[in-house]
Amino acid sequence: AVRIPVEFELPGEKVLISREGDRLVIEPVRKPGLTALLAQWAKEPPLDPEGDFPEIYDTPVKSEDIF
Repeated sequence: AVRIPVEFELPGEKVLISREGDRLVIEPVRKPGLTALLAQWAKEPPLDPEGDFPEIYDTPVKSEDIF
């Protein structure tokens, strides 16, 4: 475990630790934004409309007297 002084605290809960020569580099892990999410979705194969979705039985709404 490494204790970091308060003045050097990083945002977030996770960090990446790497070594560059004799240096130890600690940097925050940034949450991916919407652009990264959409790019990841674009890499996924398209869903098969026949097999990837469960059958949903949408029954008509029953009329109900309110007053």
